[in-house]
Formats: sequence, C-alpha cells, structure tokens
Amino acid sequence: MTPTSIIVGAGAAGMMAALTAAGRGVPVLVLDAAGTVGGSLNISSGQLSAAGTVLQRRRGITDSPDAHYADVMRISRNTADPALVRLAVDNAARTLDWLTENGMEFLPEHPVEGFAHEPYTAARYYWGPDFGRSILRVLRQAFDAQVATGRITLSLNTTLTGLVLSGRRVTAVTARTPGGVRTYPATSVLLATGGYNANPELFRELSGHPAYGGNSYPHNTGGGLEAARRAGAALRGHENYLSSFGVVMDRPGLGAKMEFRHVHHPQDRAPWEIYVNTEGRRFVAEDEPSVDAREHALLEQPELRRYVVFDLRVLRESTPMITGRTNDGLRDLFDVHPMFTSARTLEGLAARTGLPVGALAATVTEYNTALGSGPDPFGRRHRPVPLVEGPFYAIRVQGASVTSTVGLAVGTDLRVRDTTGEPFANLSAAGELLGSGQLMGKSFCGGMMATPAMTFGLLYGRALAAEAGGRR
Repeated sequence: MTPTSIIVGAGAAGMMAALTAAGRGVPVLVLDAAGTVGGSLNISSGQLSAAGTVLQRRRGITDSPDAHYADVMRISRNTADPALVRLAVDNAARTLDWLTENGMEFLPEHPVEGFAHEPYTAARYYWGPDFGRSILRVLRQAFDAQVATGRITLSLNTTLTGLVLSGRRVTAVTARTPGGVRTYPATSVLLATGGYNANPELFRELSGHPAYGGNSYPHNTGGGLEAARRAGAALRGHENYLSSFGVVMDRPGLGAKMEFRHVHHPQDRAPWEIYVNTEGRRFVAEDEPSVDAREHALLEQPELRRYVVFDLRVLRESTPMITGRTNDGLRDLFDVHPMFTSARTLEGLAARTGLPVGALAATVTEYNTALGSGPDPFGRRHRPVPLVEGPFYAIRVQGASVTSTVGLAVGTDLRVRDTTGEPFANLSAAGELLGSGQLMGKSFCGGMMATPAMTFGLLYGRALAAEAGGRR
C-alpha cells in the first residue's frame, strides 16, 4: 500500500481538513470508527462564533478578531491557551464565511451576543435551526463531492488502534476494521478523533470527576488521545475542568441521560425557588446574572449536584421552571419520576431526597427570615415570596460536562508535542482532541469548540496542499 496523507476522524475538523486538501488536489485517506461521518455534529448544539464575518457586515455589526480574543480571555480569566485562541479567532471569519457561501442556514436573529454561556460584547454567536446537523449538511455536501472525485478515500467502521513511529515521524497507523486489524502507511497524519466523554474510566482519570452525563457521542472514547499518549505525546488542560450548571437526568447514577432543562438563567426567568447542595445548604445567589459564576459555584459542591427547592405557592404562581413544561404540568412527575420529589413538610422532603433533615429546614428558615429582615446572605435580589406553603418540592439537577477538557498539546502549526515539548515531524491534531481546556480555559465560551475545529481543519488542509505543492 502506498503511503498517503491520513486523517483519522470524520467529524467537523477531519471533514474540513479532508475536503480542503482534496479541493486543492491532494488525495487523502479518511478513517472513522463510526458507520457515518459527522462525529459529534450528529448530536451537538453546533455553537459557532466568529468576528468580522459577512453576516455581521450585512447587519451593520462592527467586530474584530481582537475583540473576540479579548472576550475569550476575559471570560476564561486568562486560563485558555492564548496562542491557540489567537489562531482560532484570527481565522474564524473565513470558516463562517465558507459556511455562509456554501448555504449554511442560521437562525433569523443570529448572530447574537450569547445564549446558554457567558455573553460576548458583540453579536458574534451563531446557531443553525437544526443545531450541529445544520453544519453537517453543509460539510457533507462538499465532502461527498470530493469523495466522488476519488481525492478522498473514506473508510468507515475503522477504529484507530495505534501509531507506528520512526523517531518522531509517524510511518503508519493501525486500525481495527470489520475484516481485522490493518496497517495504513502514512506520509502525514491528522488526529481528529474527538474527545473522551463516552469513556467513563478515561473521563474520570483526566477530569477528576465522574462522567455524570451519558449524552455524549458514542464514538468519543478517546482513542486518538490514547494512541498519541502511548507514542509519547503530551496532554494539556487538566486544571481547567468545569461542569455546566446542570440538567435533570432521566435517572440517578452514572450514564444517565439528560431529560429536562431547568430554566436557571435569571435573564430568562427570575427564580422564585432556592438551590441547595447535597448538604442541604445554599451555595450561590440564585439570581446571580453570570452563568460562569454559577457554574464555578457548583464546581465546589459535592457530586456537582444541586436541588431546586420550592413550595406550593411557587409551583402555583411562578413562571415555568422547566423548559417545555408548565408548572402545573410538573405535578404528574413528582414522586413518579426519580428526580422529582414532594412531601407535606420540609422534614419529609429532606428524608425522601436524602438531604440532611436539620440542614434543609435551617436553610429554608434562614432564607425566609432574611426575606423579612434584611439582605440575602448570598446577595440575592429577587426574593418574591417565602417558602412556607406545603407541600414542598425538590427537583434534582446534575452538573455535567459535554466537552472533553484535556487534549493533546499542539503548537500553532497544529503539530503534536511530545512530553519534552518537541513536535512530531508529521503528526498533527485538531478538533475536540485538543480539549476544551486549551480553547476555552476553565469556562464555557460560546462557539469555541465547533468553530476552531473546522478552522483548524481548514488551516491544516491548506498547509497540507501547500506542502504537497512544494514537493511537486
């Protein structure tokens, strides 16, 4: 078999790298463990962000990569990798413009300043109506066109098992196929195999927390990271783990899947209820406007868990607290669904949820007393009613991460670094394999996963073509 340029992973980064290189006349072999292309785009929200785009100019929005960079570093408290963030935001507009030129459909009001995560200072945040699949449709059209030309050879159901090295050069990759293990000689290799969220053991090792959520793309098992680590690659980002502020799972225990979303953004719904941890204590102002601050507060709580506690009056009079449900429509869930509990008294509620009886009662009493006598101990401002009218209710909300924090160490040339800091000669990485800890730091910055994945794929494909042109 003749050595070729190999791209391992057919998600956002791998597809963009492959179609960019192939579009410039460079043949590539793409391997993917799944039975279809797209990787996490098949299930993800597909958040994008870029400054200086065609869409912004059409809508009169003034923005720049410098402002985008400043926002990411501000939101991340300078914990993101400055060199990779700079590379991503300086080239993000060409990625968004490419998607626009190739027919990407965006929500009518987009771009916006933010949604779900800490807002940007300019409207540079984009979604498609079908989330990640909106992006995938555009990539798939261009990718399939290059497959049809023969410049992309696609091998699905092909799982990376290792890298064959000669010094710091990868000479081949090994992979498990339906027909057995095969060796593919390589002139260059791009690892774009995604994260490790679907590998509970690896997740716990690298993140320091259990993999509470089970909604990850099933092929994100960390195969590329493990293969590179066995070859001597360095990892980065361990210190930057962060969970979301939580969702309501379908059941207790690891591997549970998200079933409901609690509306915790005070900009969308001012809270009437209180949040307590597993010790029955409040830990944050429920109307704290910064989602980043709320997420960091939850990170300090046992098991990354909180309970939404309220009474009958809150259930009866407040605006809906669960997305897609009226509060009255929640009544059938209490004491039937394992995450929804009710009781006539606070003591009974604590007993049924497993919270400390005395602590929960004391917490509610403290909240109610401060309501009538002075400021809230946590600085909460929206305190419409005391929690006194039984029955009382609790909804269990679990913090979880939907991204892989730790990733392969790379330079701005995207070449993988070994544990001494030296680059491999022909091994590069892109996509979630770089980890959210490098691109977003210890925060969630909107659009700083999918956009850099495609952007780095585009840059890699162009560099591969330029290198091939130099060899000819």
